[in-house]
Amino acid sequence: MAKTLITCSCLGTQEIDADALAGQTGLSVSKPCAALCMGNIDHAAAAIQSGDAILCCTQEERRFEQLAEELEQPMPPVLDLRDRAGWTADTASTLPKMSALAAEALLPAPLEKTMDVVSEGLCLILGAPDVALAAAEALQEHLGVTVLLDHGDDMPPMAKHDIVIGRLRSATGALGQFDVRIDGLQMPSPAGRGSAELSPARDHASTQCDIILDLRGDTPLFPAHEKREGYLRADPGRPAAVSAAILAASHLTGTFEQPLYVATDALLCAHSRAEQTGCTRCLDLCPTGAITPDGDHVTVDPMICAGCGACSAVCPSGAIAYDAPPVDLTFQRVQTQAKAYVAAGGTAPRLLVHNAHGAEMIRLAARFGRGLPADVIPLEVSALNGFGHSEIVAALAAGFVDVTLLPGPTTDRAALDAQIVLAQAIGGVERVALLDVEDPDAMSDALYEGTTCTPINAPVRPMGTRRQITRQAAKALLPDVETIPLPEGAPYGAVLVNTDNCTLCLSCVSLCPSGALGDNPDKPQLRFQEDACLQCGLCANICPEDAITLAPRLDLTDQALRQEVLNEEEPFPCVECGALFGSKSAIDRITEKLRDHAMFAGEDKLRMIQMCDDCRVNAQFHSADNPFQGGERPRVRTTDDYLSKRRDH
Repeated sequence: MAKTLITCSCLGTQEIDADALAGQTGLSVSKPCAALCMGNIDHAAAAIQSGDAILCCTQEERRFEQLAEELEQPMPPVLDLRDRAGWTADTASTLPKMSALAAEALLPAPLEKTMDVVSEGLCLILGAPDVALAAAEALQEHLGVTVLLDHGDDMPPMAKHDIVIGRLRSATGALGQFDVRIDGLQMPSPAGRGSAELSPARDHASTQCDIILDLRGDTPLFPAHEKREGYLRADPGRPAAVSAAILAASHLTGTFEQPLYVATDALLCAHSRAEQTGCTRCLDLCPTGAITPDGDHVTVDPMICAGCGACSAVCPSGAIAYDAPPVDLTFQRVQTQAKAYVAAGGTAPRLLVHNAHGAEMIRLAARFGRGLPADVIPLEVSALNGFGHSEIVAALAAGFVDVTLLPGPTTDRAALDAQIVLAQAIGGVERVALLDVEDPDAMSDALYEGTTCTPINAPVRPMGTRRQITRQAAKALLPDVETIPLPEGAPYGAVLVNTDNCTLCLSCVSLCPSGALGDNPDKPQLRFQEDACLQCGLCANICPEDAITLAPRLDLTDQALRQEVLNEEEPFPCVECGALFGSKSAIDRITEKLRDHAMFAGEDKLRMIQMCDDCRVNAQFHSADNPFQGGERPRVRTTDDYLSKRRDH
């Protein structure tokens, strides 16, 4: 169904050319209202009832939601044209920018994937007696509270909540499924007079809870603790922080929806083969510890995953892909914006990628400062770390002259910096930048400085996997370049083989997870397809001769798409029958290494190494010390033998 843009000039503070915008987007664009949220609220009501409208105002989204609820209609989508385009000090036309933003808003919204998490309100409180017991009293009417104290002397004579004595050993899990281990656990007895008696201390005690309120002021129980759902930590010396944590804990009961941030494919994972470790990129980056090894692949705990997206950006094979929203939609958003901007008459768009923190900075800059330049198109993503080198290079190839990333407080800078360095190596240092500012005016000033870069002559919008898109985009950006050197740790590159050391044992071929290394069934030969290489390092780790090294680079020639021979030899002929088997270097190397071994003393023993399987077995069978030959077989016992030994016969 065709959409209608319901626009608003916000009391005449922005200009929107409805006719021109309609001509560029192909949509029906209403004449701008003066105040869609106030005096012209009837226009919003009519649009909501029509069911095919987009309200061009996000500031009053809550008011429109209430209106839709009153009308018993679904809430229509909203689009921010004012803060991102209309409110600007730039005198250039904002029509191309508004067209790009409108085109992106028409893309279908993906369905959010979630899982249900049930919390019954079982809360474990840690901390000194004064602050922990006070927090327990505040929560005991809302949650099932248990306080863990270090000593029995600190126990109050009476309490309306549970108190145990012990030392916290470890805690794992997240909201609704924490597993806690306690040493020296002692349970008070409710019977008797005077001070409560404690049970004998017990180590390695285990219990479960839904919420952990940590008021110890000590080291957090979890890495990136602020991202662990159900774990609330506050400094006991700050009463305001303690009160906020208590309030948050009181609301953590019921059924919650936990987003499933990533999708995984174990068959593509290059983490390990045959107990040899290969790629560890996601494991090294995950701030919460949600990713753990699981045999030949890795697994992601959806309850611990905070959705930062860094694993998706670094995964060389696509075994982990961000899914909230999917990676494909991010590429589509970037390409749609660039295409619509140019189609509306724009010539050199610039892309500003940001998260929710950056969106707030843009709104502040628009309201109180100069706003964004007319040629800067903002793209808000839920996880800035998930916008990796592939997305950046794809944006440049789609027609953006440069890409600027605006990090927020929760952004993993180390992971983002590595992706920027890789994107700069492929797309150019001057085309990719990190805008690390906290002041909205400083952000505007930096963007108004403009750029000296020029757009690509023939924009491309490739489809496929991240690797395929990166390769096609790089070819479009650098049509005359054959090979791009990349920084250490890049997911693209070659395998270099020292042919003097390589014996063609083909151990590397058997473990290569992507099939980049292959053999020839007809002769001893090692083949390599560079485009498929993940640079996981398994081949280098497993090589018994240390003959393999990795060379990070991006080969843009067609040679990278076909198998090339890295090493080959003539097959070794059996010294008995002449059948071809193995390679000459491997047989010679094994013969030389076993020459001084006691089991291969003598030329006849060494000669067996140079035989094929059939001839070797035959030679062993007819040798003087035949390993298949047993001792003299015992004589069969007969009835006569039995009767001869009877005493009564």
